[in-house]
Amino acid sequence: MKKELLIQLIFDGIRRTVTHYGLWFSEVTHQIGLPNCIEVEAEAGRNSFNIQIERLAKAFGFEMQDGIPKILLEKSEDELKGILEKIGANWLANDGVWFQAVEKRFGMNDAKRCNDSCWTKFSPYEAYRIKEILNLPEQAGIEGLKKALEYRMYSFINKQSIEVISENKIIFKMNDCRVQSARKRKGLQDYPCKSAGLVEYTYFAHAIDIRIKTECIACPPDKHPDEYYCGWEFWI
Repeated sequence: MKKELLIQLIFDGIRRTVTHYGLWFSEVTHQIGLPNCIEVEAEAGRNSFNIQIERLAKAFGFEMQDGIPKILLEKSEDELKGILEKIGANWLANDGVWFQAVEKRFGMNDAKRCNDSCWTKFSPYEAYRIKEILNLPEQAGIEGLKKALEYRMYSFINKQSIEVISENKIIFKMNDCRVQSARKRKGLQDYPCKSAGLVEYTYFAHAIDIRIKTECIACPPDKHPDEYYCGWEFWI
């Protein structure tokens, strides 16, 4: 085989692996429920990553230290934050290309329906991953939610703020949204993301602490002040 074909197969192998991982997550969720799937994925994801990164280290010749590529340990905090921003941007691009591909073939309604349904799974999954990383308790309360919101994928690429109203209530605002700002620069109206937001933020908060209630203050197509695109109130 020619080198170009081998390289194409390498990239496609990564793509197939990612897709197969997602299909496993989807099917386990369908068969035994999302909470059980998230528990299973915590083990499968950890083991899968360790196996794959060790093999890639041997293939590419980079050193490992305590299960982490040494090249990352040698990066400064600012460099690592820059990598996180790029990962967040890639995550958002991945979300966008799926939306656009569905919209192109089946229309906006089906794209939004698929998008909103995805958030019912991704939001609690992201919440549980953050809870594990930060070692938050099962019922992390409003303080736990406040911390968790600062570690979402969106937090790596958007500008957000949190106003503490009391120990049992906060207001979260997305001050600058990468998607909406791009549309604004192109002279387009806000993307109407409220239906997704209602799912996204409610499910995320609920996974952090089942007692937390969520209310939308404003989210497109709602009118909103210039200082934020969407606002959400959380309380117990």
